[in-house]
Amino acid sequence: MRISGRDIGANISPYIIAEISGNHGGHLENAIKLIDAAATAGACAVKIQSFTPDTITLNCDKPEFVVQDGPWKGKRLYDLYKKTHTPFEWHAQLFECARKRNITLFASVFDNSSIDLLETLKCPAYKIASFEVTDIPLISYAASKGKPMIISTGMASAHEIREAIDAAWNVQKAILHCVSGYPTPVNEYNLNRIKGLKNFCGCPVGVSDHTVDIEIPIAATVLGANIVEKHIKLDFAEVTEDSPFSLYPDEFQRMVGAVRRTWLAMQHTVPESEEASRPYRRSLYAVKDIMTGEMLSPENIRSIRPGFGLPPKMLTELIWRRATRPIPRGTPLQLNMIGDQNVRRDAEANRGNQKQE
Repeated sequence: MRISGRDIGANISPYIIAEISGNHGGHLENAIKLIDAAATAGACAVKIQSFTPDTITLNCDKPEFVVQDGPWKGKRLYDLYKKTHTPFEWHAQLFECARKRNITLFASVFDNSSIDLLETLKCPAYKIASFEVTDIPLISYAASKGKPMIISTGMASAHEIREAIDAAWNVQKAILHCVSGYPTPVNEYNLNRIKGLKNFCGCPVGVSDHTVDIEIPIAATVLGANIVEKHIKLDFAEVTEDSPFSLYPDEFQRMVGAVRRTWLAMQHTVPESEEASRPYRRSLYAVKDIMTGEMLSPENIRSIRPGFGLPPKMLTELIWRRATRPIPRGTPLQLNMIGDQNVRRDAEANRGNQKQE
């Protein structure tokens, strides 16, 4: 999979997405600052959510249009989305800002009108949120534009995930493991699902994280996540609907660094840093002055550091042989210093022969 010239998949450091969502608090200048913060933190991409309250729900007071539980309990859907949406009239300026900061910007889409707008802005990819994963007509329409797609799977069954993948059959795609709890308890994340999704989907798999810290992205990287998505918020901004499970810019930057270092630590490499230590492994040394003809014994040779002598495994083989030259204390043992004859072994063999006679 490839977005704006950046490959996403196996053997590549995870693609890190900074999600703005409603953390702009309804202020365009905050949205621009969030793009700047994401770029400074080292994210590969920044993502907005492209909808209006009228395209995502109805202005209606019926009970089913009021959130019944969770962090937004008691709020009408229409009021919630009116407060958190990113106005269409901001989009062109946000894309221009991202271009200036050399960071990819793309969007979650929620209806055909948002896709049509984003097409005019040359949006390089589309995201399908977990709540829309069952909207097959929406996925099909987004796929018809030929852009790469990322699909979140919170709440989705295996059958629903398969239907979404099939609806986007004609485009490159990635799947994100996600738990649609806000915020999500760490013990509910079931990250082992990443491995199962890789086998099931046959495409890049990542994680969309709604916990309050950075452990989930790090652990997901260990398990092979190709994408990490996390919400970002401003230091000085007012509390928003998404801020409880978002990271401040310095926290986001710390997560980016941790994810990339973790990925590096998982790679198969030849550890060049070991070379400086290699000479200081153990080897056999004279630990007392040894005269020519003197027998080697546990008292005058030992396995010590550094490693310039014979290997320690030869210790029992060398004991009771005679030195063929003077060996000063602190000399690494070499074969040319030591005779072939094992005096003790040969003496014991002679005693055995005498008893037999």
